[in-house]
Amino acid sequence: MIRINLLGGAKPKGKKGPAVSMPSFELGNLGGPVVQVAAVLLIAGAVNFAYWHQLDKEKKSIELKTRVAEQKNRELADIKARYVERQKQADAYKRRVDVIDQLRANQTGPVSLLDMIGSTVNSTEAVWLISMQDQGASVAIDGTALSSDAVANLISNLQKTGYFRNIEIKETSQDETIKDMQAFQFTLTCEKAKS
Repeated sequence: MIRINLLGGAKPKGKKGPAVSMPSFELGNLGGPVVQVAAVLLIAGAVNFAYWHQLDKEKKSIELKTRVAEQKNRELADIKARYVERQKQADAYKRRVDVIDQLRANQTGPVSLLDMIGSTVNSTEAVWLISMQDQGASVAIDGTALSSDAVANLISNLQKTGYFRNIEIKETSQDETIKDMQAFQFTLTCEKAKS
């Protein structure tokens, strides 16, 4: 039998006086230390098993989430690969379209230049072109005119088109090969305006 003193103090010896009785209770015999150790081990085992069971449940949940995430990752990798392929195709298509547009622009550039110069020369009286050279940023025009006023009118008409910024006479001379009338050979340099 086990006695437990709940007050915790021992009875003083040697003092005489009224004795106070302390409450006490008995737990009885719990079967000895072997049963007590076994009970403690059983409780510890149960707590350990519950904790292991919880960790195992979390492990399975994490494995399931990992498998789902890996599956989603594979699906997204496939989608990304298709997207990258389509993006490459779109870029290649855009490059082709840009090249075609550039070729069309370059194709019409000389045509529009020739058309503009041809209509300008046709609207100017007593002027004929001998040659024209497109030099990138400028155009060189060689021609013949019946008078210096006709050359001035051509320069004025070229400026009115807005296609050229600076128009300069490089050279002008009287043509000695034509004997019946007076004719001038001229060379103009026209700087293209930024478009």
